[in-house]
Amino acid sequence: MKIIDIINGEKPSLSFEVFPPKTSDKFDSVERPALQIADLKPSFMSVTYGAGGGTSKYTAEIAEHILQHGVTPLAHLSCISSTREMVRKQLTELKTKGIENILALRGDITPETDLSRSDYRYASDLTREIADFGGFCIGGACYPECHPDSANSDSDIESLKIKAECGCEFFTTQMFFDNNILYNFMYRLLRKGVDVPIVAGIMPVTNAGQIKRICSISKSALPQRFLRIVDRYGDKPEVMKQAGIAYATEQIIDLYANGINAVHVYSMNKPDVAAAIKNNISEILK
Repeated sequence: MKIIDIINGEKPSLSFEVFPPKTSDKFDSVERPALQIADLKPSFMSVTYGAGGGTSKYTAEIAEHILQHGVTPLAHLSCISSTREMVRKQLTELKTKGIENILALRGDITPETDLSRSDYRYASDLTREIADFGGFCIGGACYPECHPDSANSDSDIESLKIKAECGCEFFTTQMFFDNNILYNFMYRLLRKGVDVPIVAGIMPVTNAGQIKRICSISKSALPQRFLRIVDRYGDKPEVMKQAGIAYATEQIIDLYANGINAVHVYSMNKPDVAAAIKNNISEILK
């Protein structure tokens, strides 16, 4: 099933994200929680690609297993260190496995990234390539607080407009912890004529150690209300986990109440966290 049809449906959608293993000996330990999350019957599940494509060879395999488990998969695909031949080969593999949805990404630039061997510079280049290949529903990423590589929010939105024109049918947001940031971002998108459906990305913070990494990766603004929760419960693992799930649940309920019909949870391969959130909003999802 195409993701665009899911998120444009009448019912609220709830999806989860999993990441593939870095090495083959870890495959079972990742596949097991991924399929446990699939057992929750989310609207769809996305499978990441890894920095610089580091786990790319397992993305299609995990996505295929999710599909066989009865859940629509969304396979991530990045392009920053890829040739056109490499991308075409991966698109052929995904299509052969019956995967119909791709999240087209530039990918993180790491110290090991060799830009000289890449045929792509931007996610819009990859989006155009996938659209030309045909047969896929294409999604893209967006940053409500502005992409860290963008000069300003206006140029960032212009880049999103280009991606939409190249074939992106929906955008999934980077994590955010204040819903007003998303609402303001969506207003700015509409003012610029970008009316692609938005899937809101929510990260349940279940341990204090995640905060430092979140800030370094996404530059997300952390509301005082959220920081007080971390300050009060951060040294109590089980309490912090419960509080983090509750905070994420509150965000999700507010999003649904304000007409955001698609929510994506960065569940970090944790079936218990995914299950707790789905249970908290079970009646809403009906």
